[in-house]
Amino acid sequence: MMYDVLLKGGRVVDPSQGINRVKDVAVRDGKVVALADRIRGEALQTIHVAGKLVFPGLIDLHTHVYWKGTSVSVNADSLAARTGVTTFVDAGSSGAGNFLGFRDYVIARSRVRILAFLNIGFAGIFGFVVDRRAPTNTVIIGELCDTRLGNAGEAVRIGKEYPEVVVGIKVRPGNDGGCGAGGVEPISAAKKAAKELGKPLMVHIGGAPPAVDAVLPMLEAGDIITHVFRGNPNSLLDEGGKILSALVEARKRGVIFDLGHGSSSFSFETAQKMLDQGFLPDVISSDVHVLSINGPAHDLPTTMSKMLCLGMDMDAVIMACTKNPARAISRGDELGTLREGTVGDISILELRTGKFRFVDGFGNRIDGKRKFIPFLTISGGEVLASGQGRRENSSDRIKAP
Repeated sequence: MMYDVLLKGGRVVDPSQGINRVKDVAVRDGKVVALADRIRGEALQTIHVAGKLVFPGLIDLHTHVYWKGTSVSVNADSLAARTGVTTFVDAGSSGAGNFLGFRDYVIARSRVRILAFLNIGFAGIFGFVVDRRAPTNTVIIGELCDTRLGNAGEAVRIGKEYPEVVVGIKVRPGNDGGCGAGGVEPISAAKKAAKELGKPLMVHIGGAPPAVDAVLPMLEAGDIITHVFRGNPNSLLDEGGKILSALVEARKRGVIFDLGHGSSSFSFETAQKMLDQGFLPDVISSDVHVLSINGPAHDLPTTMSKMLCLGMDMDAVIMACTKNPARAISRGDELGTLREGTVGDISILELRTGKFRFVDGFGNRIDGKRKFIPFLTISGGEVLASGQGRRENSSDRIKAP
């Protein structure tokens, strides 16, 4: 049998199937067609990945990739090729007013999958002036600093018209650039729109008001809190460092908790305290954008490595970047898995050992002994890039060093 791509000898880690062992993976016509201990047959591209980790295509649930359409955003294709991420979920870069530009000029032309949480603000993230020579001079005017920009009706209309792309509604309350004086009104409007669409609401946790313990009771099963390890002020810990009771109740209801690293939304101290109390993130995401792509977040594999360093089990880390985000956006039947017949999105990474320094969103540093290093990205059966290999045909093999 002739395959398009055949991966030989890698350790497949697929939490959706409970697999963590050496296997071969074959792709044909953009789909996974075989997953077995040994696959016989020829392939247009055979890639030997012994010693590497083979994951379902990584899903970054919180990104900003409306490239050239908003100044906050980065290029998904170039990031995918060097990080292993095959699905980028944009977290509100566009609103109803500029979504069609995002869809027609970025999403439709991307080699990798881009999905979107639609901003409840009509103009999305429009006021973001970056001074690259002096990042501290960056001016951020939040999506809802003028509440007249909120337009739930238009968000619902766009969401219904483009359900294949719009996976939910995003709202950013708070006094750190979200909606000025704060309050829960924008959340109520966004929640109403999300319910009408039958899709989840993603809520950014920023500075109070509103306080996080006022936001959590408003959320239902499937809704998403992002920046769960954000640190003070307005963290998900009380003054004594204990997890808020409202958070515990929200998890019982089925609210989803997303890491959302970003430039200043991830604290080692907060993360460690929450992990020590048994609270793991459901989803690990990078919140990659122009102010975080060169640090401190960098990308999803770096964020995953930080969670390993803090003591999170590797299988749990992989689940939080594959199976869990796929389920959060109701794509678990096609994404976040290597089941036969599903889309041929595959991420190959190396888990290196050594001494690695990591930085959080507050300049704090920790040293870790393991780090994920991307090796190869396969999107829809297409080999995008290899950091250590090269393209091959049936007579030209790639061998991992």
